[in-house]
Amino acid sequence: MLSLPPSVRIYLCTVPMDMRRSFDGLSRMALEVVREDPFSGHLFVFVNRRKDRVKILYWDRDGYAIWYKRLEEGTFRFPEHEDGKVEMERSTLLLLLEGIDTESARRRRRYHRS
Repeated sequence: MLSLPPSVRIYLCTVPMDMRRSFDGLSRMALEVVREDPFSGHLFVFVNRRKDRVKILYWDRDGYAIWYKRLEEGTFRFPEHEDGKVEMERSTLLLLLEGIDTESARRRRRYHRS
């Protein structure tokens, strides 16, 4: 999962979700809340209300796959947004999953094509 092609986008659903949801429930949330096609091959990141569990849903050529992580201590600190979704970079997702607060980290200036 860590070696993703640059064409894969990562969408964080900012609405807390019930971790009992599985493939169908998560794909419905990707479609209705995030408003993106769950069959696109992009990653859809979902967090529970306590922010100690994360599920990542993606379409893997012939079926859905879910990556799931539960913290024994502490919480994840994902960005807040009113729209229901946040698009993030792969490096940001990896930092967040490692427990690094990206809001206190400073990103150095880089070229960004508009």
